[in-house]
Amino acid sequence: MAYKILIYDDDKDILEVTAAILKMRGFEVSCRDNCREITQDVEQQQPDVILMDNWLPDIGGVKAVQFLKSTEEFKNIPVVFFSANSHVEELAREAGADYMLKKPFEIADLQALVTEAAEKFRANLV
Repeated sequence: MAYKILIYDDDKDILEVTAAILKMRGFEVSCRDNCREITQDVEQQQPDVILMDNWLPDIGGVKAVQFLKSTEEFKNIPVVFFSANSHVEELAREAGADYMLKKPFEIADLQALVTEAAEKFRANLV
């Protein structure tokens, strides 16, 4: 069974490239360019990992992750905070993300991080 990844990024090019990379490696990928319906998105997709960009319309990546981590049914889903912001580590910590990835990133790093997060998440479900 493929791991399900939900990607939030306002940059359509990054969404397409990141999704293509992960799909080529066997992941099931869904993409969103905003957080307006984040509750519905996460409920419907039931992702194993969420990739969250910092710059998102509406509430932004930090607040979106804080919301997810404060919601009982979503708090255990691993979130990878990924951004080109020079303070990505601080932002990821502030958000409460489980992992962080600085853009631009190496494809191997993306795949390894997402796989690690998904495996840990699935292991905790058993």
